[in-house]
Formats: sequence, structure tokens, C-alpha cells
Amino acid sequence: MNAFDSYELVVGLEVHAQLLTASKLFCGDSSSFGAAPNTHISPITMAHPGTLPMLNKEAVRAAIKMGLACHCAITELNYFARKNYFYPDLPKGYQISQHTTPICVGGYVAIKSGEGNINVELNRIHIEEDAGKSSHDIDPDYTCVDLNRAGVALIEMVTEPCIHSADDAYAYLTEVRKIVRYLGVCDGNMEEGSMRCDANISIRKKGDSKLGTKVEVKNLNSIRNVKRAIEYEFKRLVNLVEAGEPIIQQTRSFDANNGTTFALRTKEEANDYRYFPDPDLTPFVVTDTLLEEIKSQMPELPEAKVMRYVSEMGLPEYDARVLADDKAFSEYFESIIRELEGGSSDQLQLRYKQASNWMMGPIKSYLNDAGIEASQVSISPKAIAGVIVLIEQGLLNFSSASSKLFQGLLEAPHTEPLELAKQLQLIQDSNEDSIEQWVESVLNAMPDKVAEFKKGKKGLIGLFVGEVKKLSKGKADPKVTNDILLKKLQ
Repeated sequence: MNAFDSYELVVGLEVHAQLLTASKLFCGDSSSFGAAPNTHISPITMAHPGTLPMLNKEAVRAAIKMGLACHCAITELNYFARKNYFYPDLPKGYQISQHTTPICVGGYVAIKSGEGNINVELNRIHIEEDAGKSSHDIDPDYTCVDLNRAGVALIEMVTEPCIHSADDAYAYLTEVRKIVRYLGVCDGNMEEGSMRCDANISIRKKGDSKLGTKVEVKNLNSIRNVKRAIEYEFKRLVNLVEAGEPIIQQTRSFDANNGTTFALRTKEEANDYRYFPDPDLTPFVVTDTLLEEIKSQMPELPEAKVMRYVSEMGLPEYDARVLADDKAFSEYFESIIRELEGGSSDQLQLRYKQASNWMMGPIKSYLNDAGIEASQVSISPKAIAGVIVLIEQGLLNFSSASSKLFQGLLEAPHTEPLELAKQLQLIQDSNEDSIEQWVESVLNAMPDKVAEFKKGKKGLIGLFVGEVKKLSKGKADPKVTNDILLKKLQ
């Protein structure tokens, strides 16, 4: 038996998500990314004597939205505490955070696991301010500090130690990123540091209930690296135990170049932080009125959208999940659908599926190649809906529409699809007399293949259709062509 098979992995994740507020958590300094170092600062960010913080109400609303999306209980009476710890890039020398009263308590995030659908349980979601950024590779003699990020509003999502595989951790972070983007509370960009993850990792013998000594891997900057770090740590910890060596509780970092972790420092206990209520900030109350207002503004979340696409539109679950995976992508799809409303129930079902095929085929392929999101596509949803109707009317086939006409619309997005299809000579000929002449020409030119077909080689029908398509320069309606061919070949 493999030694690893007798151990259980136990992981708890801490996700920091930078909130999309225009200003910082306790002052009016800009929180936008990418400015020149130390330009988004003020006496409050710099913690000058006599300055006082003032809470950003939009950060509170964003945290509540996230809590509601994650099925949390919302705390009514909240206050902030000072977390005393040496931050070389936070001028106050302490961090303002919630400790005793996190704004969101409990809750869960539903994920698809190898074991089926499971809920990753949350301990809490709380609000806190970010630290600045220290860079050690800019100057050979000094550490450079950029305080633009200092004081930016964050939420920290803390799970229970309930994740038991690196794949489930990957699925959880993917779902969290999807939710924050749907809510518009964070852009989820781990590469820019607006979403960061710390992983608390331990092992225990299978069947044991007591948690083992944990290590924390800090500041993982991609979902893939979280998965890699957990996989590496699981093997490292098992090898330590199997060799009879102790596991030391410590903070570690991850080297993405070689896929290994390395020790930074011995891990502090929570009481080292010496939390106490911040005397400069008054407690704040989440009223029932505020809570109901925020609930009324909540968007439809991905899982609810998947269920609606399946139950109301009749789409396969696979289609529904691809469409709902990204907010901009699903909004583009729904804009197409709105342009296709009207007609019988059966006709609508076909149109929904056609719209889905366009989203998951040509449009998704184009987005991937161009490295953009659906909101940046130059072709309007109305134009795509127009193309779907032209195909429905038999004036176009999907093959030429998805390649030639789609490309043409990208280059001339304001041109009407029908007009452009005519310019590109893509309009199909459904006239039976015309198609019959092309069919007869093809069959007369291939008497041996006709004989083979009549002897039972029915797969040759595709060859005949293709030859008619060539002869007609793509104009012959494939369905009419197929029908005429079958009649002629009887």
C-alpha cells in the first residue's frame, strides 16, 4: 500500500478579495490599480498624528452581498479591531480588521467535486484593510515600499478545515472568483493581487478526528498554484511523518518555478496579534432596512442561472454551465435571446439552442483567440440574432455563417447581416429547379458512385452533397439538396 494512501489531507483556505470601491476603506484615497508608486496616499493612509479614519459604506454593502451569496448569517452589530503586528508596508504599525464580530458568519460555497456536489463550509467573511507592497528586487541595497495599496478595502473569506483534495480547493477558488465577478464586488484578478489565497494545510491518519499540526502557505497568486502548493505540501508532510520527523507550525511560501514551498518563519498564534477594539471607529449596525435593500439588488447567481437555462430554455446542463460560467458571456447570450423572442414554444426552444451553439462555438473561439471578454465583442447581439434568423429561414447555412459571415461582421460590425451575406455571396439557393440541375450534373459525372450507393453504400450521400455544394459554390441549400438526391437515387 502506498504510504500516501493512509493519510487524509485537511485544508482550510483564506481568500482575500480586494473590493471594487472607488476609494480606500477608511479614507478618500483612490484604490485603483496601476498608478505610479506612492501617489494614492494622504495623511490618513500615512497615519499622521491627528488623522481619523471614516468607514467606506460601499465596502460594507459589498461584504454583505458576498455573505448573502454564500448563505451566511449577517451580523447586526459590528466593530473594527486593531491587529497589532509588524507590517513594514502599513504605516500605522497595525491593521484595522474585524475580529470578534465578522460581518458574515457561517455559510458555504457549493462546488462540484469528484465525490459529487459538496458544500465547502465557511467560518466567516470579515472586512479589513490591505497592507502596502514591499519590493526587494528593484534596488540592490534597499527594499522599496509602495503604499498605494495600503488601506484598500478587502474581505477575507475563511473556510473551515473541510477541504480534502487539491482539486476541491481548485474548484472552490474557481467558484469564489465566479461569484465575486457576478456580484461586481471584486475583479478576481489574482495576477494583479486583487484576489489572493493563503492555504492552511495539515494531514492526519485516515479515520482520525484530531487535526494535525498545520503549515500556512501564503500569498498564492493563481488558482493553479494553490493546487500545486497543496499537492506538494501533502507529500512533504507525509514524508516527514513517515521519516519520524516533527511537523513544525510555520508560514511558508511557494516557488512557482519549481513547484516547491519553503519556510518563511515560525507561525504566530492568534493571541500574538493582541486584538482590541479600534477607539477611532464607532461600531456600525446592519439594519433590516439595509439588508432588505441589498437583497433586492442581488443579481441572479450562476447556479440559479444554470437551473433557469435548463428548466425554462430546455438547454442541456453542459450548455447551461458553459453559458453561466462568466457574467459577461451569459449577458451577451441573454441579449441575443431577447432579440429572438416571439414565435411558438418549439421555435423558441430551437432558437435558444442555436444561440447557445453560437456562444459556445464561433463566439467563444473568437474570445479565446483575441484574449477578450464578451462585452468587448464588436458584433452586437442583435446581429448574431439576425444571423440565426437567416439560417432559420434557409437563406444561410451554419458553416458559411459561422466562418465567412462572422468574420465579415467582425470587420464591418455595423453592416446588416443580410446585406453583408449578399455582398459575400453566401445566400443559399433553395429553388428546387436550380438545385435539381446541380444534382443531375453531379450524378451524371459519377455513375460508378451512384451504382455503389444503390448497392447499399449509403454513406456516399455525403460525397454527393459535397459535390453539389462545390458546383453551386456553396449556394445550394443542404437540406433541399439531400432531399432531391434521395429521390433521384431511389
